[in-house]
Amino acid sequence: MRSRRTISIVSCHAEGESGDVIIGGVLDIPSSTMHEKLVKFIDKYDGLRRLVLHEPRGRLEMSAMIVVPPCDPRADAGFLIMAPGDWVPMSGSNTICTATVLLETGMVPMKEPTTVLNLDTAAGLITATAVCEDGACTSVSFDNVPAFVYALDKDIDVPGVGRILVDIAYGGQWYVLVQAEALRVTVSLSDGDRLVELGNRVKKAVLDTCTPVHPENSAIRGINNIIISEPLLSGPEGLSVQHTVIVTPGRLDRSPCGTGSSARLAILHARKQIEVGQEVKFKSIIDTMFLGRIKEIVKVESHDAVVPNITGRAWITGEKHLYVDPRDPFPEGFQV
Repeated sequence: MRSRRTISIVSCHAEGESGDVIIGGVLDIPSSTMHEKLVKFIDKYDGLRRLVLHEPRGRLEMSAMIVVPPCDPRADAGFLIMAPGDWVPMSGSNTICTATVLLETGMVPMKEPTTVLNLDTAAGLITATAVCEDGACTSVSFDNVPAFVYALDKDIDVPGVGRILVDIAYGGQWYVLVQAEALRVTVSLSDGDRLVELGNRVKKAVLDTCTPVHPENSAIRGINNIIISEPLLSGPEGLSVQHTVIVTPGRLDRSPCGTGSSARLAILHARKQIEVGQEVKFKSIIDTMFLGRIKEIVKVESHDAVVPNITGRAWITGEKHLYVDPRDPFPEGFQV
């Protein structure tokens, strides 16, 4: 076996969403902030993203994180997030995967019954609290970056659908929320292909009319993903909602999506449908669940914002080493 390089990975998933964590084989790029580091990695290491996530070594339905030294001195570790279509500043399921891998591999010391760790991301500093038992993380909660609404009931024209109303909000990435009923679909695996197709249409229709820009970081702009949702339900066990997230470049998130759920908390609060501290069960298209609540109300410049707290679970599924044979015709993978 010959290889130009070796990349060491711990495989993991959070409520069904695959998130591999790269723990070796990638050199750091010193930077003053994690967002600056992200920009430098995009410029220098985008071939690494393609190698890890594209076929034949990867697949469309996964992400990967690179564990790097933090830029913020308060952080225990930093990580950057790679997706098949792009790099993203923040992801909830990948935060849960990364925290679980850091603790269960001993890269960050585990303390039982709970371990608090600060994680440096390109979207800002994240505080995560892991419930730990017998050397394992049974759940991870994290306080996300502030989430806020950009627009409620924005009227857009979607080809093949007509005029519909959507909400736009930031939760670590930019999201558009649309009700499944407006698209004449259901959040179910039987409608999976249709959900992806319609989600991509909605995304283009929104981008044809506006480009949301984060007021504190103009590099965080545009629409990342689309949330297609069933109605919010209120029952004896509290509030719950089933939704699915269409992730760039066009596939279904297997988890309820942590940053998407954070954006939804901001929307629900803006609509006066939830209060601070009130819990919401966010269910995915495969019925896995994140628990979300608003921890506090803050300001992001002129925007009223919420600090979301998201709880979920992750499981390590294996370890692997990726190799690049010098004769391999696909040293950076391919997409079909």
